[in-house]
Amino acid sequence: MNYNELGAVILDLVGGKDNVTGLTHCATRLRFNLKNEGLAKTDQIKETPGVLGVVSKGGQYQIIIGNDVSHVFRPIMDVVKLEEFNSALKSEEKKGLGSKFIDTITGIFTPILPAITAAGMIKAVLSICTAFGWLQTTDSTYQVINFMADAAFYFLPVLLANSAAKKFNTNPYLAMMIGGILLHPNFVSMVTASKETGEAIRLFGLPVYNASYSSSVIPIILAVWFMSYVEPIADRISPKAIKFFTKPLITILVSGTVTLLAIGPVGFIISSWISNGINLLNSYASWLVPTLLGGLFPIFVMTGTHYGIIPIGINNRMTMGYDTLVYPANLCSNIAQGAATFAVAVKTKQENIRELAYSTGITAVCGITEPALFGVNIRFKTPLIAACIGGAFGGLYTGLMGVRNFAGGSPGLMTLAGYIGDDTFRHLIHASIGATIAFVIAFIVSYILYKEKNNDGTESKGKQEEGKQDQKENQDRLSLGGIKICSPVQGTLVDLKDVNDPTFAQEILGKGAAIIPEDNTFYSPIEGEVVMVFNTEHAIGLKSKDGAEILIHVGLDTVNLNGEHYHALVKAGDKVRVGDPILEVELEAIKEKGYDLVTPILVTNSNDFQDIAATNDGSVNPGDQIILAFH
Repeated sequence: MNYNELGAVILDLVGGKDNVTGLTHCATRLRFNLKNEGLAKTDQIKETPGVLGVVSKGGQYQIIIGNDVSHVFRPIMDVVKLEEFNSALKSEEKKGLGSKFIDTITGIFTPILPAITAAGMIKAVLSICTAFGWLQTTDSTYQVINFMADAAFYFLPVLLANSAAKKFNTNPYLAMMIGGILLHPNFVSMVTASKETGEAIRLFGLPVYNASYSSSVIPIILAVWFMSYVEPIADRISPKAIKFFTKPLITILVSGTVTLLAIGPVGFIISSWISNGINLLNSYASWLVPTLLGGLFPIFVMTGTHYGIIPIGINNRMTMGYDTLVYPANLCSNIAQGAATFAVAVKTKQENIRELAYSTGITAVCGITEPALFGVNIRFKTPLIAACIGGAFGGLYTGLMGVRNFAGGSPGLMTLAGYIGDDTFRHLIHASIGATIAFVIAFIVSYILYKEKNNDGTESKGKQEEGKQDQKENQDRLSLGGIKICSPVQGTLVDLKDVNDPTFAQEILGKGAAIIPEDNTFYSPIEGEVVMVFNTEHAIGLKSKDGAEILIHVGLDTVNLNGEHYHALVKAGDKVRVGDPILEVELEAIKEKGYDLVTPILVTNSNDFQDIAATNDGSVNPGDQIILAFH
């Protein structure tokens, strides 16, 4: 897949760089803050090859890419030239309180997840090493690696200060200084001494609450939010001539003082209330929340609101040393989603769906579910139902058993060692049983419910293998309703599998054919509408009146020409008929620069058809039938 090309297409369809005020990405999604979401062409984005889905929730416009999201993110950032975590507060779009809250929590926690995941994985590896006797806790190797992992947790306030500052549109380095104040060794020593002697620490004569803020979450977020209001005031009241000195001085003195005297203690107390409430809940109904979360996590992921829940699990581990609610339930949910997807892979008779289901299912059971969720489960609906059912039963078991997660990380098979803790293997064993319950139930339910159907409602018998139909059979089927797709240019037809690009040869973007063009003018192969002209004009997307979505991609890697030698004759929204000129290309000039001219013609919504077959070979002219698509 050409990530530069996909990034350019996505940026154009969200309204261009002038419509983007902020952009981040998580493990699978591009998360845009847009000035005007109405400018985004959601339907076209969903149909773009390489995009698994679109979600607009919590003040963010989220485009699901999958595991390759970081590769698509970089070229977009190179164009929009924003700071990676530019605040969405500059957006002119009005948002409700709920949307603002979710957007804020997501923007603060998403950037630090790699550090938390790394720490959790290191802890998991150490747990395995000690459980099998490969390392002792007294070994210096263990102790060094352990404090490497602890660094992310201990200095969590500093990490959160950085991302919170960018979200609240204030100076990140001053914010990190506030985090450092809460963690300074002298302050920690003073708190310890105060607890021992009973004599309060005083600042300007006022008592400072005896609290330890290492690994805390809420205090620093509240502190940086407060600082975002102090800094502009400091800027206004500072004399211009000495503002460089007085602005940070006022900001830190005021914010630091208020944080130590009021905001920090309030955040610490709120964190304690949450942990105490969870302990109380676990005492009376430990099964309830894991059951609900296990069943509903796919819905939360669909809407992007799961980032509002994950901090609860982090806070639990930071305050109690373990989490019994969020991570065990999320583990069961992720495993169930992978199982539901595997069931589709086992039952389907369509090779492209089978490959997609297996690959996304593996990713899901390892902890990243968006590709499975948006690529398979939502698309076919019944696997989503099965995943919710399996996740709920798995969560019920982990709740009843009081399963504890000690290390975090992305919940899945890769982080199971994070359940090795105070009872050595007890929590690991029950977490594994809960995951197994989730897998088995989700797989069985998905296998029973999933059915492939033809348009007449009968169960599909699957696709015939390409290349085995002869010309007469295809013509007979054409009389039964096959969709005819013509050659867009004069040239020589070649098998798509012979194209020297795995994206096309492996039919990742869809089935079809390829042509080595011999004429500079390209024509419409169908009657329908132009849905997309890439900004580099080397590719055009069309949709036929019969529902076939066609991509004409002139040359390989020609996006690097940035539109040179290409001259589009149509624009998105234009109506076309077979034979209408749509593109002029300077073939010789492109060939002289060393580019392969082979032109794939793809049916990008191949999954909507029972069969797609190339029906010609050798030399073709514009208007000659080259592809048949059968419902």
